[in-house]
Amino acid sequence: MSAEATDQAPFGRRRGLPRIDLRNLRRFSRAALLGPASRGRLPDAIEHVAKVHRAHHPGADLDVLRKAYVLAESSHRGQMRKSGEPYITHPLAVTLILAELGAETTTLTASLLHDTVEDTEVTLDQVGEEFGEEVRYLVDGVTKLEKVDYGAAAEPETFRKMLVATGNDVRVMSIKLADRLHNMRTLGVMRPEKQVRIAKVTRDVLIPLAERLGVQALKTELEDLVFAILHPEEYAHTRELLQAHAGRPDPLARAAEDVRGVLHEAGITAEVLVRPRHFVSVHRVGIKRGELTGTDLGRLLVLVSDDADCYAVLGELHTCFTPVISEFKDFIAVPKFNLYQSLHTAVAGHDGEVTEVLIRTHQMHRVAEAGVIALGNPYTPTEGADAPEGERADPTRPGWLSRLLDWQSATPDPDLFWTSLRDDLAQDREITVFRSDGGTLGLPAGASCVDAAYALYGEDAHSCIGARVNGRIATLSTVLRDGDTLQLLMAGDSRDAASHGPSPEWLDHARTPAARIAINRWLAAHPAPQPAQHESPEPEADSASALSGQDAQGSQGGETAIPAAGTVRPAAGIVVDRPGATVRLARCCTPVPPDAVTGFAVRGGAVTVHRERCPGVARMIAAGRTAVGVRWADEDDGDGGGDYRVTLFAEAFSRPHLLADLTEAIAAEGAEVVAAAVEPPREQRVRHTYTLQLPDAGRLPTLMRAMRNVPGVYDVTREGRSMAAARS
Repeated sequence: MSAEATDQAPFGRRRGLPRIDLRNLRRFSRAALLGPASRGRLPDAIEHVAKVHRAHHPGADLDVLRKAYVLAESSHRGQMRKSGEPYITHPLAVTLILAELGAETTTLTASLLHDTVEDTEVTLDQVGEEFGEEVRYLVDGVTKLEKVDYGAAAEPETFRKMLVATGNDVRVMSIKLADRLHNMRTLGVMRPEKQVRIAKVTRDVLIPLAERLGVQALKTELEDLVFAILHPEEYAHTRELLQAHAGRPDPLARAAEDVRGVLHEAGITAEVLVRPRHFVSVHRVGIKRGELTGTDLGRLLVLVSDDADCYAVLGELHTCFTPVISEFKDFIAVPKFNLYQSLHTAVAGHDGEVTEVLIRTHQMHRVAEAGVIALGNPYTPTEGADAPEGERADPTRPGWLSRLLDWQSATPDPDLFWTSLRDDLAQDREITVFRSDGGTLGLPAGASCVDAAYALYGEDAHSCIGARVNGRIATLSTVLRDGDTLQLLMAGDSRDAASHGPSPEWLDHARTPAARIAINRWLAAHPAPQPAQHESPEPEADSASALSGQDAQGSQGGETAIPAAGTVRPAAGIVVDRPGATVRLARCCTPVPPDAVTGFAVRGGAVTVHRERCPGVARMIAAGRTAVGVRWADEDDGDGGGDYRVTLFAEAFSRPHLLADLTEAIAAEGAEVVAAAVEPPREQRVRHTYTLQLPDAGRLPTLMRAMRNVPGVYDVTREGRSMAAARS
């Protein structure tokens, strides 16, 4: 489908959206064929551009535009577009698009010259000599790399070059977006397969970039042009729907009158406009809501003078109409990552129809439409004594662009870069996470703690062992939400930091290219060793067994005594109502003073002692066992001494040397490891089970605190006891 055939007017057109129709192109063509005007007078072909530019910048110097046009016209003279128009009409159209959006003179100068170095004999040095280094940089940034030199990698490497240039001067991408918009408008002269290829690249790369830079005026028209080419049937259906509603009374116009009346009575000066949705927006709303009404085809836009008036308008609307609270969003207090600010709400009128309303200042509206282009030239030298010499203020370089520039430098392969770029730009929303040190971190929606670690620490994130999200322990796979508070937990000492590294499972949770690239690089440099046949696949469990002098065992319920080095040691400090009976502490709950305990007789005349809250007690009673009176010995019994066994669970983030550090902490408290087991790690977390012999039960709280202080350990509990009870 031709680009001309996708003309939306008069249905779904956005107010104030720049567009060059065929009459303008023909006028440009005739003016271009006549050549430049006499000296001191603007050429006819650029006169319209100059008028639009002066409307935004009354004091603009037009001499440089005349000079740039003369060079562009003379260098492109004789070249024709595939549409049959003189080639100069293309840079003129691109320049007019940018002028309508309020671009400053340097950007317009570069846009007039943006194809000269690529398609004519003009050199970058010549551009720099005649127009300065800024214009030279912009023209160089949008100049394509030659297929002769780069082959199939020319397109991805061109975009890489352009993005790197955008990192230093965002106006490079502004020119590229306007260039692509005009090319998409005239794409009908291309072969259908080429139209589809260009439309897909526009959809996957250029439209997301326009969204991130906040240039909604370009983004929405690009979306509609791509929609017409890639989804012609859905486009035709949407067009028919808009045509069917065009002849009906407009409920939005009635709603606008009601809002004007309310604001007038409140004494609020405001401009209330009906803002039609563009084609893709109508299509999306139709999918979401099913059958569309007249109010679904657009929204009301209320423009006021300052921020306070925005909230005053909101208050009046919510007072005089019925608000739909679920539709309220405050992007003034919390702007979007692409500079967008506005209040969004929806209200039901007296007839019950719901109308969406956007409330913003005139300046917010300019930024909402033109994004970074509306900021003029943000690259003036920083003033002030504290500013480093030559450093440029850059309010337009958001977090997503910095992240993109970081990971692209680590991706020399063009195919991997191209794939990663599309994946990165496919994340169409950004969230803000608050760091524990008071700073903020911008991440794409759906990012996990793994992504946050690499965004914050780079390669040092290899030693990350866990995280706290909103004050609670969380796995590295946890998906973050907008407004979460995040604290990343790193390996506690240099030995751990040097030896720790990501596991392959981290790749399952990494959404950002920066994280995936860093993890893959580390895994490639540290291949997992192939275990020998005699080695166990669970080395930490084997190490624990060696420490205990026996095979590592899990902690299962039952009353069998815990063996140590082949012997059975009777429980000490227990007084039982059966004199001479052998006493054993139950393995399922390992009671210690001052736990409340009860006993049961088992085979062989032995008595096992359980904590009263042990689940095994209920099983014993259900099996018909008779309870035996038991209590802890005191000094009067003369048997208050002796060793006590207890089973502790240590929950920790998996890291090297964790087992050694825990056993060292246990030994420092005078406890003996009777048995230990380590479960296989899951989601970067690991659970250690220790059966310990204590010379003094009173040292148990101190021992548990010492174990919790080991780096990476986030909880230590007793078997059969809740975390809350264990901490008390």
